Amino acid sequence: MNILFVHQNFPGQFKHLAPHLVRAGHHVKALGMGGTGLPEVPLLRYGLQRGPGTDTHPLAKDFEAKVVRGEACALAAAQLRAQGFNPDIIIANPGWGESLFLRDIWPQARMLALLEFHYSATGLDVGFDPEFGGNTLASDARVRSKNASRLLVLDDMDWGLCPTEFQRSTLPAVYQPRSSVIFDGIDTQQVRPDAGASITLDGRTLRAGDEVITFVNRNLEPYRGYHRFMRALPDILRRRPEAVVVIVGGDGVSYGAAAPAGTSWKQIFLDEVREQLDISRVIFTGRLAYSDYLRVLQVSACHVYLTYPFVLGWSCVEALAAGALVVGSDTAPVREVIQHGENGLLVDFFDTAGLADTVVEVLAKPQQYAHLRQNARAQAVQRYDLASVCLPQQLQLLQRLLTG
Repeated sequence: MNILFVHQNFPGQFKHLAPHLVRAGHHVKALGMGGTGLPEVPLLRYGLQRGPGTDTHPLAKDFEAKVVRGEACALAAAQLRAQGFNPDIIIANPGWGESLFLRDIWPQARMLALLEFHYSATGLDVGFDPEFGGNTLASDARVRSKNASRLLVLDDMDWGLCPTEFQRSTLPAVYQPRSSVIFDGIDTQQVRPDAGASITLDGRTLRAGDEVITFVNRNLEPYRGYHRFMRALPDILRRRPEAVVVIVGGDGVSYGAAAPAGTSWKQIFLDEVREQLDISRVIFTGRLAYSDYLRVLQVSACHVYLTYPFVLGWSCVEALAAGALVVGSDTAPVREVIQHGENGLLVDFFDTAGLADTVVEVLAKPQQYAHLRQNARAQAVQRYDLASVCLPQQLQLLQRLLTG
């Protein structure tokens, strides 16, 4: 079978599926702009011919940017076709517009679209956090325009793939029955508890069993509750004088608006609480190598995961698989993977005092909450393990798609 993966940052979510298909004997190629690629998968990279026009209407700029990307991807696809490669299945993350015109290159190919999120002006991320403004006509129109390329993808795909039930629920109702829910999968043999784990950061060696509070995101920003976490820290550290905080993440923006020019969200909210904080017990690591990141989860006494109602981050499920005690925000999709009092604890996203109280309680009575760690690990293996659950489901979906 010929299979084409399309992701602007390949391999992205396909880092396990693509090499498995190669090992199974399939002919696999990929298209993408960036990313590390995979040694087993030939990757044809492409560049953009131009950016959005300077005089483009602001509400049309997002669509134009995706059209530009879609055109560049289609031109690269035409090169593959000229070389004799014709995929039976195209597996694409269409979020940046890459798949828009692939039907015009290979009209007979089956297309599976990874559907991470469909925007809405109400009930999801937009307007969720009043600190950053409520709904306006401009914001609502921007969201509606942002979905334009996604609607083309939904109409064009043969089937959709969503990582969580919540993410599928964001799709227009007519498309939800044409989409399956299968999580990307966690290698729970690699991501597992280790009672002997230790890691040295900023000259300080932290070990499993120490009072280590962890917070992890690709970038430290409001969408992932960084501001709420930082505001809870002064009270937490005052009440737990032995606690150390490890904050993993970059200074940029993955989601939402950028910070004001010349600064970063990380710096803004650190400066807000700096005078109340024992900064000697707060370690900012930046981004870490994956092996170091796993050790951070393994030494964690309490892992905090906060998010707007948005795409679920891998780190939430990886923390559960590592046997961490996760305190999460009571928002979708966190409550889909964490059941309060069973495999973790949930707090109101906006309740700073409640977050502080919960973290302090967990640190003060670790044995009382040990069963939550055990349940977290067991349920992560049962529901999200790559080898035994998610990958077999993905392969079955591909076979069903190929046979109609």
